[in-house]
Amino acid sequence: MELKKLLVGIENLKSKGDLEINIKKVACNSKNVVQDSLFIAIKGYDFDGHEYVNEAIEKGATAVMLDVSADLKKMKIPSGVTVIITDNTRIALAKVSCNYFGNPSRFFKLIGVTGTKGKTTTTYMIKSILEKAGYKVGLIGTIANYIGDECLGYSDRTTPESLELQELFYKMAKAKVDYVVMEVSSQSLKLSRVDGCNFDYGIFTNLYKDHISLKEHANMDEYFESKLKLFSMCPVGFVNSDDFKCNKIIKASPNCNIKTYAVDNRADLLAKDITITNISVDFKVKIGMKNERIKVNIPGRYSVYNSLAAISLAIYLGIDAEKIKEGLENIVVPGRNELVPNKEDLTIMIDYAHTAESLENILQATKTYTQGRVICVFGCGGDRDKEKRPRMGEVSGRLADYTIVTSDNPRTEDPNQIIKEIEQGISKTKGKYEIIENRKEAITKAIKMMNKKDIVILAGKGHELYQEINGTKNPFDEREIVKEILGEKK
Repeated sequence: MELKKLLVGIENLKSKGDLEINIKKVACNSKNVVQDSLFIAIKGYDFDGHEYVNEAIEKGATAVMLDVSADLKKMKIPSGVTVIITDNTRIALAKVSCNYFGNPSRFFKLIGVTGTKGKTTTTYMIKSILEKAGYKVGLIGTIANYIGDECLGYSDRTTPESLELQELFYKMAKAKVDYVVMEVSSQSLKLSRVDGCNFDYGIFTNLYKDHISLKEHANMDEYFESKLKLFSMCPVGFVNSDDFKCNKIIKASPNCNIKTYAVDNRADLLAKDITITNISVDFKVKIGMKNERIKVNIPGRYSVYNSLAAISLAIYLGIDAEKIKEGLENIVVPGRNELVPNKEDLTIMIDYAHTAESLENILQATKTYTQGRVICVFGCGGDRDKEKRPRMGEVSGRLADYTIVTSDNPRTEDPNQIIKEIEQGISKTKGKYEIIENRKEAITKAIKMMNKKDIVILAGKGHELYQEINGTKNPFDEREIVKEILGEKK
């Protein structure tokens, strides 16, 4: 594609060199550069793409896009290379990516789901309902990316970088999907990964204290403002009116037609007569002129909220009540209240709970139906919000019958230091606990001490198939580990 066509829609550009050259590939990682590439330098938290400009040129980049603050003298860019300067290379990357792949989100209906909790489950619910209604659906999110039942690959992050995202959209448009439902993280909104996306519908699940760190959001206000951006990008939105930020979203989004759903507060769609068991929830909602009984095989009050979000959208789209019920009843979401089947008939649950609020939800829910002890195995991720560590310790100490504090994804931090910070909270309670830093050994201890009336909750990692230590993602599938411990692995 001609370089100048890739630059359409980018404001405040300055350039030096030929803008009519043919570009064969766009890259923001120098490792992916081939001959006749446009290399766009992005400043990240750990790396600065401007330091790799010369490497990209050596590999064949014939054009480079740089931030206005770049030191051109230091780079010594050859005269035959086209140089483009812009105010924000992240925004520019998103727009270039849209142009390069032909703005593919115009060719299907795009649904974005944002919020601290519930994004993954809600997207799976929406996908299931739409498919029951006869539509072809793409999904992009924390676990994996799909076109129908075809897995396009497992995810490294909730929302891909804009170049990867637009390539996924291109594949989905080429496959003639009717809808794409995607998780939209606050980071993706803050870092302009979804700029240029043609959102048709937006959903807000809730806002809790999370993702506050040097590498994510400075404070809760910034965190909320990032999520709010989605509703300036779509004409129709669906918001949880039981969340304290609901009214602010409505007031700050005058150009978005916002519908509400709730359990406790007034809303356009209300759940009533809720029943929660150890294997499911069911409740009534009004669809059309009739009160319908909805059943979802994921226990917990939060499953009601996630279902309401999906139902609200489905009603707006005119989907039949029976299709909605079919889509929700047998939904399975990896790593969310996921029971690990085993020959010993032990209740072992894997859940992605990685905040104090989500851990409290899962522990409270399981305590209501577990006849024996609730045994919780959890840790906290490194290079993330440190304030939640003692809070999670306090929650597990207060609610679980026994806690094993272990390692999660320590990343670049010392796992034992993370555990000490968790212990500050749990030691203030009367809860029984022990520390086993090695996560496999911790899981082994939990399973060996349980009986058939107990439940073991492996919290924090959920769908993840790895454990990240010092920049390396080591294979770590808790399902396989459970099988190995119980002697069921072939």
